[in-house]
Amino acid sequence: MFKPETSQTYEWLAQALAEFASGEVRIAKAASTQDGSWSFEGWSATHRVEGTEPDFSATSTWVEIIKAGRAFHRAVVHLRRPDCLDARHDWWARADRAAWGERPIQFYDEFAGIARRLQDVLEPLSAPQIVHGDLTGNVLFAPGMVPAVIDISPYWRPPEYADGIVVADALAWHGARPSLLDRVDVSVAAVARALLFRMATTTECVASGVEGVDVVGEAQRYASAAAAIGV
Repeated sequence: MFKPETSQTYEWLAQALAEFASGEVRIAKAASTQDGSWSFEGWSATHRVEGTEPDFSATSTWVEIIKAGRAFHRAVVHLRRPDCLDARHDWWARADRAAWGERPIQFYDEFAGIARRLQDVLEPLSAPQIVHGDLTGNVLFAPGMVPAVIDISPYWRPPEYADGIVVADALAWHGARPSLLDRVDVSVAAVARALLFRMATTTECVASGVEGVDVVGEAQRYASAAAAIGV
């Protein structure tokens, strides 16, 4: 797969995962040029992996996505934090920092009340490491093969946060039931942090001038997800 990508973070990730090996999960590794570079004239490429998207209406799908994510995180726990993460200033990076209280953010009125309730239930999570911060939609499945994790979005956060993002997406966008939390053993605090991240991402997106975002509709989804975790 080809995509426009030349960032320092991509270069680091491609090199860090070049020798990735796990019996529990596959990844779409970066493809290098003949001279060993990870990009060429503004483009990068990853090797194709076999698999298809799962049925997001099934609870078992979310269980398997989180299992795949946890397997990936176990396999990369040895990686050190790269300095290049500090150079990221895209919507998602800014939103992530805001969700963790590392930078201020002014939520839209539609989000503000939800955000305050979510902030009230935040708790410390485990030690940070490299995690995939967007597993939803980026885990493929194929018969007779372990899951494949693709399009890795690296963050230096607790792995429970990555789990929480999956659960938050399931609740807000895919109609998952509240019982999913117990099924996958993800804490309310992790999902709350993830919902703050998703709302912050929308806030950053709209503030950057992107039009056509249904803030009211998204607020309703996130309020419903917050209610599902008892917030």
